[in-house]
Amino acid sequence: MTSPAGIDPRGPRFSAAITSALLLVAFVLSLVGLSAAQSATFGWFAYQPLADAAFVPGGAWAITQATIVQRLLDGGFLALLLIALLFLWGVVSPRTAPWGVVFRRLIRPRLPAPTELEDPRPPRFAQGVGLAVVTIGLVLHLIGVPLALPIAAGAAFVAAFLNAAFAFCLGCQMYLLLQRAGVVGTGPRAA
Repeated sequence: MTSPAGIDPRGPRFSAAITSALLLVAFVLSLVGLSAAQSATFGWFAYQPLADAAFVPGGAWAITQATIVQRLLDGGFLALLLIALLFLWGVVSPRTAPWGVVFRRLIRPRLPAPTELEDPRPPRFAQGVGLAVVTIGLVLHLIGVPLALPIAAGAAFVAAFLNAAFAFCLGCQMYLLLQRAGVVGTGPRAA
């Protein structure tokens, strides 16, 4: 039995909606965690009673002084790691990825048949782009780069939200540009 020539375009949008909610949580956790925190510094401003606890020019970032274990146990890191694993699952085995299974078993039977199907390669490529962005943020966080997690989570959130809310898939658009250039998309479709 051959697989269908395409996928329901509402499936990736459903997945993007859940992913964007998870990315928003990861973004907030990364903003309140080590990645964006400044360590206590000592100097004349430490004695000022009205000193702002926010960014202090010249202050040290907490992440640069944190151990690798502290960086690994940061809430934003753990949330983004979970999302990276979900992206990886979506790239390696899209048919068994959790949001796709939920959509096919619980949501799609309640919807009318799609008017058209889409090529599964661009959404799969978009999952890979999301995985790359999140992985770069995770690695930079582990080596102690301040604000790496919130920037990566924020960028991935914007892309997922655009797909979920407006059906504009940035990764899919990248795929189509690369396809026009002859870099990707020359092989047969894979479901």
